[in-house]
Amino acid sequence: MYIPRHFKVEDFEEITDFIQKNSFGTIVTAKEGKPIATHLPLELHKVGNDYYITGHMAYANPQWKILKENQDNVLVMYQGPHAYISSSWYNHENVPTWNYQSVHIYGTASIMSEQELEVDLILLLQKYERNRKNAALWENLSSQTKKQIKGIVGFKIKIQEFQATYKLSQNRNDEDYHNIIEKLYKEDLQFHKLAEVMKNIRSGLNE
Repeated sequence: MYIPRHFKVEDFEEITDFIQKNSFGTIVTAKEGKPIATHLPLELHKVGNDYYITGHMAYANPQWKILKENQDNVLVMYQGPHAYISSSWYNHENVPTWNYQSVHIYGTASIMSEQELEVDLILLLQKYERNRKNAALWENLSSQTKKQIKGIVGFKIKIQEFQATYKLSQNRNDEDYHNIIEKLYKEDLQFHKLAEVMKNIRSGLNE
């Protein structure tokens, strides 16, 4: 991933926090030179000194076979909030741009056993269901529903390398930067999250 120096992020704690908050990722592999991608909810786990990304996909999805056969050089991509930035928001003439957050993870993959997959599903349901009424936790599911585990394949990816970029107008002066945030709040609700991220980033830079 091309990363201009202004926007490079190297703090692993910051990156893992981003992954956990933006956990719907994209897994990219290649078969005979053709890229193949699947969009999935993914989880991050630490085991000893190593970090793993875990998830599952439908048995009918042929990508799991690629993960099994070609374990190296798996790419996982995560994206945060993003938005068009108008150059009319600057105090001088310039060109428009796009602000975004993106993390790329490279690692080696392996297929989970059914027992490992069950543990991963238990944790996934606890994360998203624990505060819900009549929570669909694993222990609350019928044996018939649990049998559907046969229709999915679990995988884990051991992280070997990460690349991260937060292109959030860090190279702009304070006047332009704060004006961008103000303008984003006047746009659609989907852009408000980016404004919040930018506000927190510049706050950190000024400390």
